[in-house]
Amino acid sequence: MTSYKSDPQTLASSASVIYDKLTRPELIQRQIEAHANQIDDEARQHLDTVKFREDSIAIQSPMGEVTLALDREASVPGERVVYSATQSPVPINMVINLQAAGEHTTTGIAELQLKLPFFLRSMVDSQLQEGAQRFGQLLSRIPFDSL
Repeated sequence: MTSYKSDPQTLASSASVIYDKLTRPELIQRQIEAHANQIDDEARQHLDTVKFREDSIAIQSPMGEVTLALDREASVPGERVVYSATQSPVPINMVINLQAAGEHTTTGIAELQLKLPFFLRSMVDSQLQEGAQRFGQLLSRIPFDSL
């Protein structure tokens, strides 16, 4: 699998709290709905293509809807959250790596893992890296302690 990682991001909460919240994506959906008036238009357009459910995240893509389900076996409490594609033409994992950096601070790295044919990889490489980077930046803006 090819891996695309964000730069390390500082997350303002403990790794255990972040893990708990990220394994319950419906909490993020509720937060988005509660603060919809504070989200800029560009971010809202991106969020309109994402649906957070009880244990999965569905993303509208050019290939159709891709559902990423929480992979409890691959996830490690306080260290790593893994979502794996259940319906996708290529295997995809969305991984959030967590490392405690203090009592109320965590370093997080967002990672996209895909198994792409070589010829396709060269066409989408930069977009996937940018997607991983944006995902990491999004994580740094989530108020985990108030979800």
